[in-house]
Amino acid sequence: MTTRVVEFNDLTAMELALKMGDVAAILMEPAMTNVGIVLPEQGYLNAVQELAKKYGTLLIIDETHTISFGPGGMTAGLGLKPDFLTIGKAIGSGVPTGTFGMTQEVANQISEFVKLAEVDTGGVGGTLAGNALSLAAMRATLSEVLTDAAYSKMQPLADLWADGVEEVIRECNLPWSVNRLGIRAEYIFNTRAPRTGREAADSGDFELEQLIHLYLLNEGFLLTPFHNMALICPDTTKADVDAHTAAFRKMCKELTIAP
Repeated sequence: MTTRVVEFNDLTAMELALKMGDVAAILMEPAMTNVGIVLPEQGYLNAVQELAKKYGTLLIIDETHTISFGPGGMTAGLGLKPDFLTIGKAIGSGVPTGTFGMTQEVANQISEFVKLAEVDTGGVGGTLAGNALSLAAMRATLSEVLTDAAYSKMQPLADLWADGVEEVIRECNLPWSVNRLGIRAEYIFNTRAPRTGREAADSGDFELEQLIHLYLLNEGFLLTPFHNMALICPDTTKADVDAHTAAFRKMCKELTIAP
């Protein structure tokens, strides 16, 4: 076995996995996003850091989706100190690219085993990586999108989007709730936010999601291809958010009409 799966927000299970003494690294998002948004409970991420240190395990945090939390993602926002940090195409606004960083201590350990003259440079900056388009996309994203100024504009709009959805949910007395992750927000078909991936998966309703996506697409709104998630961008306006709230209200009222 090369991998152990540990339920998110379960510190007991995390420690049991690490106690085996053969776990080289913990690879995790600081908040789950692929199964919908699952936020870390208070103190969970700091406790994982401490467990990693206790058992001599490296902590790798993937901020590809959670960069929505703010500049520097949840790592910067919450003051986390992972051994590695990775981020994918979000750093290039969707253009295939990625990067990673590490502590100086880890870099020093790697350098002891890797001789510069033996590095295969063809895999770093060759025809399949480090191309000019990716570099240009990263430069534009880092200088125009993932900035304090852009987030200061996007965050209030994300809050407005989530507030509008929550208001409609209350109006229509729907057993749904809204989760927020910086400039990303999502509504789920449950009265409370999930704390594990299993709970998030169990809150899904494939047919209802398909109906909602098609309905809102016909109203001019393209949601993410899975889940009911919105991501605010620098070009989003208050008028855009208000129009979504109106369309969402219209849809929910139709859904709740008594037969």
